[in-house]
Amino acid sequence: MLRLFAWKHFPGSTLRSFHTSRAIFSSNAAQPLASLAQEQRQSYIHHIGKHPLVYRNVGQHLRLAAEKYPNNEAIVSCHENIRLTYSEVLEKVDRLAASFYQLGLQKGDRIGIWAPNGTQFYLSALAAARAGLISVVINPAYQVPEIEYALTKVGVKALIANERYRTQEYYQMLAQLTPELADCKPGELKSTKLPSLSTVIIDSEQNHKLPGAIAFRDLSQLATESEVSSIEALQSRISPDSGVNIQFTSGTTGHPKAAIISHYGFVNNGIHIGRRNELDRKDHRICVQTPFFHVFGMVIGIMGATSYGSTLVLPGAGFNPAESLEAIVEERCSVIYGTPTMYVDLVRKVHETNVKLPPVDLAVTGGATCSPKLFLDIQEALRVKQVKTVFGMTEGTAVFFQSLFNESRKNVLETVGHLMDHYEAKVVDPDGNTVPFEASGELWVRGYGTMLGYWGDERKTRETIGADKWLRTGDQFQLREDGYGKIVGRIKEMVIRGGENIYPKEIEDFLNNHPKVRETHCIGVPDERMGEELCVYVRLRDTSQPLDHAEMKQYCKGKISHFKIPKYLRVVDDFPKTTSGKIQKFKLLEQFKSESK
Repeated sequence: MLRLFAWKHFPGSTLRSFHTSRAIFSSNAAQPLASLAQEQRQSYIHHIGKHPLVYRNVGQHLRLAAEKYPNNEAIVSCHENIRLTYSEVLEKVDRLAASFYQLGLQKGDRIGIWAPNGTQFYLSALAAARAGLISVVINPAYQVPEIEYALTKVGVKALIANERYRTQEYYQMLAQLTPELADCKPGELKSTKLPSLSTVIIDSEQNHKLPGAIAFRDLSQLATESEVSSIEALQSRISPDSGVNIQFTSGTTGHPKAAIISHYGFVNNGIHIGRRNELDRKDHRICVQTPFFHVFGMVIGIMGATSYGSTLVLPGAGFNPAESLEAIVEERCSVIYGTPTMYVDLVRKVHETNVKLPPVDLAVTGGATCSPKLFLDIQEALRVKQVKTVFGMTEGTAVFFQSLFNESRKNVLETVGHLMDHYEAKVVDPDGNTVPFEASGELWVRGYGTMLGYWGDERKTRETIGADKWLRTGDQFQLREDGYGKIVGRIKEMVIRGGENIYPKEIEDFLNNHPKVRETHCIGVPDERMGEELCVYVRLRDTSQPLDHAEMKQYCKGKISHFKIPKYLRVVDDFPKTTSGKIQKFKLLEQFKSESK
């Protein structure tokens, strides 16, 4: 049920009781009526929803899945040739959880996972939750200074990593950072640079031991059967309100912050996301292209699937469009998860290979804004019956807005979906006052999924979450009275050109319709006269058909305001982005500045 709090200053009152009490006002009764009518038009919504929240932790949620869907495949890892049912997952997870205690870890300790997608990541994250530990999921692309920052920031006590992945040599990088590793006994590391880290666990394809490290394959042998059995009894002592996971913000600007997310947020967001994605309607097989170190992979992926006994299909350790297409065909995937950039590459690969895909029920996109043109490309090229969008942020566990059942094409193309169950949302001006519906302002949300805070950073936490528990998203947003919303852009990305406010997303959506354009990203660049000008970075559909500034300008003429036409055009082969698929616009700005010197 969608509920508009038009009468929030009159607790317990209804429209009827309001009318019967009008006499208490002054004789000029029109004034309070006008005031309340104005309040009703302000962009505040509370979507109560039909299904109540549950109070359980991630470990209890996994056990319920294993009891309800014991023989359903929980995960299929194509690149590892591994298949596990939910009952097998629970058994392996509890062995790992018990082994973590044999390493000296205790409830509340942080355990890092520095690896690409795979069964090791999946099982380790769930085992940490069953053990009452806080998993710290780390971008596999991190280099030595970045991993040092991450491990130190949150005091990681044990770290699970692959030996290598692509060009990353994880063990060698750790040995470089902690030279003491080579000479210590496994589990007894004493590092000068990483004083909290005592245990390094390495998942290696080779059957050999690495100095100072415990082999991941040997972990399950550390605990006795009685110790494994004791993990279930531990669940009642793990509060759903406690932290289960730390996610580093994507680092598109500045130093990553460490957001602490609760069991309660993980479980309930997974349940409601999964229901909106119709996972409760049949046994779905989901092609997961997004990384597990991101809330998309962790919550939308793992927790959503666990809630309804769905199967996660991992095409590869990292995103590769050819591997994704093969997995969709071979595993008969009915659902696809990905970021807009991933779908751009997937659509292009379909056109290049002319592969025949099976009918797909649903494609879900999130993690970044998606242009209307791309939505249509996904539906046509990937043979998708319905495309849905999700919108949220790390600090809110995962999702705030999401498409509803049988969503209209108009709502899919023009909005980021409908407000999630049990969430409040409002749009405010720079002074924190609500603006009218469909007016632009900053989106604030409040609900069960709000992070517990940033680890070790009370100041940043207070800047993001007020004493009233409203989470300030930093997104320039428009909220409709029916509960749907639209992103205008990031507030910090807004370009002010000679006093005119320009939102890059509007320009990007427009230019993405150009027949030569595959993908665009706009940034504001310094200009002595105007303060800022627009520069658009473009990736072409066909590099043999060039696009110059004059052609782009002619395309824009008469369709968008003259001041919104980018002054600069840069054609690129690819965009700098995080592993989760978010474009790093600050790097585009650095690139522009270096060219201008």
